[in-house]
Amino acid sequence: MKLIVGLGNPGAEYRDTRHNVGFMVADALVERWRVGDQWREKFSALQIKTVVGDEQVIVTKPLTFMNLSGQAVTQLAGFYKIEPADIFVVTDDVALPLGRLRARREGGAGGHNGLKSIIQSLATQAFPRMRVGVGRGDSQRDLADHVLGRFGADERDTVWAAVLRAADATEMFLSDGIERVMNAFNAAEKDEKEDSAE
Repeated sequence: MKLIVGLGNPGAEYRDTRHNVGFMVADALVERWRVGDQWREKFSALQIKTVVGDEQVIVTKPLTFMNLSGQAVTQLAGFYKIEPADIFVVTDDVALPLGRLRARREGGAGGHNGLKSIIQSLATQAFPRMRVGVGRGDSQRDLADHVLGRFGADERDTVWAAVLRAADATEMFLSDGIERVMNAFNAAEKDEKEDSAE
């Protein structure tokens, strides 16, 4: 069984903000799998349990707010007996340019409070994750204001394309594992950036 965690903040006021890219990817996946009407609340999270290929999958959106995401993740992982290596976390990243993806097998929080909470709650950094770049924006602007702000009209196409690529990467994780995702998506993102710079 695999646990797919899209990070974000609950509530209409946070919908489509930069910090909610993980929620956007989770929503894209369940719509793709045609189970988007099956969300249930349990362990302070919205979740859908389904089967993708031969894999049992739980997609979840914690309702604890970003800084306490680990509480919901730990409860779900404990209840369903899911190991950290089978938890795939999708989150925003201000350190990556808008629309860029980066997958990692494990690692630190990189200043992200949602990842920090999960690391603390699971007592390990060894869980795979996909970061979706939302850019830093104006360096004079408060970082919290930036991540809690909505995407501009000129950003939405780029972000939606990244959300769909992150959904593709998540499906690859389910079928082929994190190494394949890293090889396929990290290299592709790097090549794409280099091509656009020429």
